[in-house]
Amino acid sequence: MLEHDSNFLVETFKQYYFDHFNLIHVPDRSSEREFGYKKFNSGMIRHISLKTDKDLRLMLMTNVPSDVFCSNAYYSFPNLSMGEKDWKEADLIFDIDAKDLNLSCRKEHTCIKCLSCNEVSLIQDICPKCKSNKLDFVSLPCQNCISSLKKETLNLIKILTTDLQIRRENILVSFSGNDGFHLYVANSAYNTLGSKERSDLSDYIMFRRAIPEAFGFKKANPSRSLFPELVESGWRGRVAADLFGSKSNRSKGVTKIISDGYYAYRQRLEEMGKNSIGIRIDPNVTVDIHRIFRLEGSLNSKSGLAKLVCENIEKFSPYTDACLINDKPVEVLAKCPIAFRLKNKKFGPYINESVSVPKFTAAYMICKGIANLA
Repeated sequence: MLEHDSNFLVETFKQYYFDHFNLIHVPDRSSEREFGYKKFNSGMIRHISLKTDKDLRLMLMTNVPSDVFCSNAYYSFPNLSMGEKDWKEADLIFDIDAKDLNLSCRKEHTCIKCLSCNEVSLIQDICPKCKSNKLDFVSLPCQNCISSLKKETLNLIKILTTDLQIRRENILVSFSGNDGFHLYVANSAYNTLGSKERSDLSDYIMFRRAIPEAFGFKKANPSRSLFPELVESGWRGRVAADLFGSKSNRSKGVTKIISDGYYAYRQRLEEMGKNSIGIRIDPNVTVDIHRIFRLEGSLNSKSGLAKLVCENIEKFSPYTDACLINDKPVEVLAKCPIAFRLKNKKFGPYINESVSVPKFTAAYMICKGIANLA
């Protein structure tokens, strides 16, 4: 990032943290958690111990980080090296990101930035200016992305509360500050699970590695009565709904499954997990019991938007509610061939042109790499 752009973001982020101290808090059991941060054009600094909001705010104003993180894990000695921390337990974390939903609209609001010449253009295989294939993909999610993310998040909550018997009040939902949602499960029986067990849990939630025997198909003499019914709970009921659609179609559907054979059924179950009934979380996030996650209330350097708790996810509007930088006019050289919306205002497309935009828009575009200060 160019120095004058990073200086602009440092000033902007510092002002945000000064104006919005009320959003920044250390989480419960803060003395057992590891904190960390990144600065613009710099690497990660972690193994930090913070005990109070005052400690956190002092760190923010002294260092003006681009990103602030906190562990989901609890340690005896959070400020020591990883091998000496003495891990106790960790909250369950789930990450649902727009890029993992494979939405057809994504191509319409994604552009490319050439890593060789910095040209920004509509999505294609090579840079139209220098013909390089070293490209970065920049997505500006649309309302369909947000609606789909919310639906996926609500589906995950349903599985957590019904299948895993997790109390709804123990599930915290946050907008990630970019193009996804995070779910935190605290104070549950799953806190003491290790990485292997969390991997198994991720497979269950994503409906991965499902075997035909669990859903009615025995290799020798398959019985029609063993196939799932729509009225069943859990995955059997969801599989039946996806396979048959209605109770009246079950008999015909079972006949076709048996006719197609065991291996075709297994392939069908795999496809269902990937494309329809499986919850599309990032499993790498869930299994990592030492990861540090973006802190609620902090800004995301990929967008300039805030990571915020969603009290009501269905009413939450990320590109309005999490857009908290002020609207002071800023001149930028914009290189954005697609339109986007922030605070219910449309911006772009811009083709290498100098424009005056609100400060929150300038920060968003600079963070995305599709604008520079003019």
